[in-house]
Amino acid sequence: MPHPIMFDDADPLLARVREIALAFPEATEVIAHGRPTFRCGKVFAHYGGSVKGGDRREHSVLVKPDPAEARALADDPRFFLPAYLGPAGWLGLDLDAATPDWAEVRELVDASFRLVAPARLVRDLDF
Repeated sequence: MPHPIMFDDADPLLARVREIALAFPEATEVIAHGRPTFRCGKVFAHYGGSVKGGDRREHSVLVKPDPAEARALADDPRFFLPAYLGPAGWLGLDLDAATPDWAEVRELVDASFRLVAPARLVRDLDF
């Protein structure tokens, strides 16, 4: 049995995240576990998530941050350790915690893409 859909397709925050994520080379959107995921073969971003124990963050973007920045981001109260993905180095940015800084969201998604994408796609970014 498939997971129930846990997002509103008309969500304006999701629309902005989609615009950012789908601009990357060969990026696609796939619904997994009831939520949008953005992939380039591997997942580089998720929309929506939860904190371990069930506290849902419906309007959030989950990314794999640059390891050099992960500690500082984790100390920022807008970020959270997402259930299931947190132990693998992922962080969530709660878009409801403050007015989203879309340039920051794009930088976070960019860093995540660069960490998981095949080298040939990362090279496409640098042209």
